[in-house]
Amino acid sequence: MASSNKLILDIETVGEDFDGLDHATQDNLTRWIKRESDDEEDYKRALEELKSGLGFSPLTGEIVALGVLDFHKNEGGVYYQAPGQKNGELKEEGILLKQMAEDEMLRKFWELAERYQVFVTFNGRSFDIPFLMIRSAIHGIRPTKDLMRGRYLYQNNPEALHIDLYEQLTFYGAMRRKGGLHLWARAFGIPSPKSGGTAGDDVGPLFKKKKFLDIAKYNAGDLRATRELYARWEQFLSF
Repeated sequence: MASSNKLILDIETVGEDFDGLDHATQDNLTRWIKRESDDEEDYKRALEELKSGLGFSPLTGEIVALGVLDFHKNEGGVYYQAPGQKNGELKEEGILLKQMAEDEMLRKFWELAERYQVFVTFNGRSFDIPFLMIRSAIHGIRPTKDLMRGRYLYQNNPEALHIDLYEQLTFYGAMRRKGGLHLWARAFGIPSPKSGGTAGDDVGPLFKKKKFLDIAKYNAGDLRATRELYARWEQFLSF
């Protein structure tokens, strides 16, 4: 793995407006909470949670920022949506921030992916990669590599080895308390983007406020933290 081209990647997503969905879709999404809620207050709480979680599914959400970072060069880009704005390119600490529509960023990513053999994520097997692949298919874009193949590293896929640090650091979920990227970065003394006051839950509200560049910068911070965490894992825990 030491000599392979390695790409760090991360995405940010937002959900659709629940009130703008057709009635059949709303009913499909709320059917289970109607059955399981004890009373009206319980239902209202569950409904608000559902509305705020629509961005976790590629069926009801979309990618608003897609970040990539070359591990060896420590250079990359964050492609981000900014509806209604025309933002120029901005480069910060080796990462280019560039405005793109979702389909454009997906095409760009899969084109870039062809040049890499190792892909590094944090919780990417459960979230980022399935989301990327499904959103690509929805846009009529065929992924150039199967990044879901071979969960275990001994199932080596020489064309596209996906190293999910969340799985590796928790030994495929064996640890009782698993922790998110912020806790892992903190434990290893790595600056966390969440230390600046922005977290993943803030992406939706920031998008509504049209603070698109803030989302892109937060994504860039996630890339840097993931890169540093991977370096620690590779040095001390990879076998």
